[in-house]
Amino acid sequence: MMKDQIPMSPPPFRPKQIYEQVADQIRVAIHAGTYAAGTRLPSERDLAQRLQVSRPAVREAIGALQNEGLVATRPGSGTYVAERPPETPATDAGPRPADLSPGSTLEVRLMLEPAIARMAARQGRRDALAESLLARMAAVKDIADPAQQAAWSECDRLFHRQLAVMTGNALIVRMADEVAASMNEPLWQRLRDDGIYDEQRIQLYVAEHRLIYEAIVSRDEDAAAFYVQGHLQRVRRDIQTRE
Repeated sequence: MMKDQIPMSPPPFRPKQIYEQVADQIRVAIHAGTYAAGTRLPSERDLAQRLQVSRPAVREAIGALQNEGLVATRPGSGTYVAERPPETPATDAGPRPADLSPGSTLEVRLMLEPAIARMAARQGRRDALAESLLARMAAVKDIADPAQQAAWSECDRLFHRQLAVMTGNALIVRMADEVAASMNEPLWQRLRDDGIYDEQRIQLYVAEHRLIYEAIVSRDEDAAAFYVQGHLQRVRRDIQTRE
């Protein structure tokens, strides 16, 4: 080795999240022909029992495989192996880092966001951007339309970040930026879009967002925290199991 040549160091070790391990096992079974092209996968409940993991972990794994184009979920019917599973493209940069588990993101949000709502309520100020985001969310009617789906995703993510801005605390905003980044990852968007699937569900979410905002501007700390917690618990139910 030349003196000025720097040895390549291995990439840092990162333990795989549970959903990644589940996705790996299903992916191997598909490529091995255990689950043939065009056939239906076992239900999420059955897969959870076979693999000894939770149903939310299976739901996240299925979502990751959907994003890869390896499987497709048909509402009311189940999840099917793609007729022509895509090949993984080779890139010089290596594989893209895995998305954060949406379940883990929600655990953090349930700890953080009720406290953020309380802090924002102590300020009790109206916020033009938050109100604009609420109005744009309320205007979404057809979540199946890609443009409206993208608008909803952006407004929802930025609304929750704006609650942190309303605290006036720069460190809280920095933490909220990390949460917002995780909500911009494909796996979060896949599970969230699958969970919010009709106009009635959209309007329910809009109503919950408005309750949070109005509690904050009326300086009701307890109500603001309560509404945020209830909303996030609903999000968790909607994205973790749907079959």
